[in-house]
Formats: sequence, C-alpha cells, structure tokens
Amino acid sequence: MIDPATLSELLRKAHADDPWHGPSTADTLKGVTAEQAAAHPIPHAHSIWELVLHMASWNGEVTRRLEGNPPGMPEDGDFPEIGEVSESAWQQAKEHLDSSLSKLRETLAVLSDQDLDRTGGSISDRALGTGVALRTMVVGVLQHAAYHSGQIVMLRKALGD
Repeated sequence: MIDPATLSELLRKAHADDPWHGPSTADTLKGVTAEQAAAHPIPHAHSIWELVLHMASWNGEVTRRLEGNPPGMPEDGDFPEIGEVSESAWQQAKEHLDSSLSKLRETLAVLSDQDLDRTGGSISDRALGTGVALRTMVVGVLQHAAYHSGQIVMLRKALGD
C-alpha cells in the first residue's frame, strides 16, 4: 500500500514537478492568459479556468474528508463560476489551486496508514467518490489531476498554442 508520505510526494510531483505521465499541472498552465483560460475553443467543453477551479474544489473536498468530515459535493461547487475575467482573477484561481493542494498535502502529513484505510462514506457513489478507502480517494485525486491536465493540454492546442 502507498503510505501518506509517498502519496503526498506524488501529489507534489503531479502538480509542479516532473510526473511520469506527462507535464505537471503547473506546467500546463504556464503562459496561459486570463483570456485564453476563459475561452471555450472546444464546443460543450469546459474552459481551462473552469478546470482549474474544479480541481481546486475537489482537492478541498477530499481534504475535508481526510479531516473526518462526511463526504459531499465541494463547498464551492463541482465547477464553480469563474466570475470576472482579468489577469488578477486568473492569478487568484491558480493560487487557489496551489493552496488547495498544499492544504491536502498538509492534511496527509498528519495521517497514518490506518487513517487512510478508513472508508470515506458508507455508500458507494462513483460521482461523489464515496464508499472507498481514503487512500483510494487520494489516488483518485492524482488520477483526476492527470486527466484534467491532459484536457488543459488539448484546450491549449485548440487555442492554437
């Protein structure tokens, strides 16, 4: 089984280092302007900005669960509204993603292997990610980041980047 320290390191690498699967999330966002981040170059797809807020929301929700809270939807929603489109607002969105991951890693740092064996929610609900061990939920955050980082790469290509 993957211990909390290893999970934390994998989260760090996936976000801002050199993960095996491809570019880190931070690398996929380098050089993206607020206008590009808010754009919808692929019909019926989320924007880069929406994906960033979505990832931050779920990082926060998983952190809440690791802290012993009952599972639910993220407090700020599954795909929060981006609001004002400005460079400062875009910078704040990226900082929110960074801080949500930092908080998740800080929470992991105080948990034991036994803590991660607890089940997050008693009912299996794929959409909510419940009914699985907390360790599996954290691995899901890693998969979630890889999936959405790949979407960001595709959106950048659709923008002509």
